[in-house]
Amino acid sequence: MTRTSYVAAAATLLVFADASAATAQGVVNIYCSVQVEWCQAIAVNFEKASGVKVNMVQKGSGEMLAQIKAETANPRGDVWFGGTGDPHLGAAEDGLTQEYESAGIKSLHPWAQNQWATSKKRTVGVYLGVLGFGFNNEILAKKKLAAPACWADIIKPDYKGEVQMANPNSSGTAYTMIATLVQVMGEAQAFDYMKKLHPNINSYTRSGTAPIKAVARGETGVSISFIHDGVTEANAGFPVGIATPCEGTGFEVGSMSIIKGARNLANARKFYDWALTPDAQKLGFEAGRQLQLPSATAAPMPPGAPDPTKIKLIAYDFAKYGANEERKRLLAKWDAEIGKLPR
Repeated sequence: MTRTSYVAAAATLLVFADASAATAQGVVNIYCSVQVEWCQAIAVNFEKASGVKVNMVQKGSGEMLAQIKAETANPRGDVWFGGTGDPHLGAAEDGLTQEYESAGIKSLHPWAQNQWATSKKRTVGVYLGVLGFGFNNEILAKKKLAAPACWADIIKPDYKGEVQMANPNSSGTAYTMIATLVQVMGEAQAFDYMKKLHPNINSYTRSGTAPIKAVARGETGVSISFIHDGVTEANAGFPVGIATPCEGTGFEVGSMSIIKGARNLANARKFYDWALTPDAQKLGFEAGRQLQLPSATAAPMPPGAPDPTKIKLIAYDFAKYGANEERKRLLAKWDAEIGKLPR
């Protein structure tokens, strides 16, 4: 199936059933914050495995969190699947999601269980992805630019207008970058760094995956992305390379939560249990060659996936940087000090 047909198929899932019909027909409403091919695969396969009809909406994690907040008085979603863990932790703190203890929790990697414990059982890790750089080898060669290897590289004048990243207000990827830089450098130095980076940014995109796709299409030389997305583009035949910053880098724990006030709670729990199984966690790779590390210990590591044990990872403080007040404060500071700078 082509990417266009996947998008078309996913679009057919965007209509919600009436609440009474949902109860009668056996429905679960899933808010999905991974790539559309993966969303479609989990919808199709869960329906086959359970007989439960899936209605689905796909958006990035920042946008999805905003939608869940807007629907607090009348929740329309049952489960929020995927997207960076910090917004899920924020939703848990705000009481937008509810506790659930699945039997599958004990079969997960410690980092996934820690996400569940940190959120007081309101969110759980389903995959792990590492933050780094994607770059177009052909563009860099043509412009005689070295591939970036460190955070310090992409603020060099040679990279002016060559770097693309997402806007942290809509993208969990970009917020992970801010939180990572603060932990690597200290807050004052991190914001000074981002001011120096700003002239080199050609676009702040809405989606966290848009920059690496722009790299693949030859529209920008470098992206700040989760590196598994770079490997996916390289595997598709694009001239894409990846690197992780020599100073150290952060990572996401892509998460899953049951929305408070879910209309179809029994089916939401059924989906949650299924999504933690090794068979369900293979679908990201099988459907769209997604290369995140699955949280189920029995799930195989996707072929060619970046190995986190060989990367200089920081001790990312999810409890602090997933907290609402810290997130709001850092985003407001980014808006005031970086986002408003002249282009």
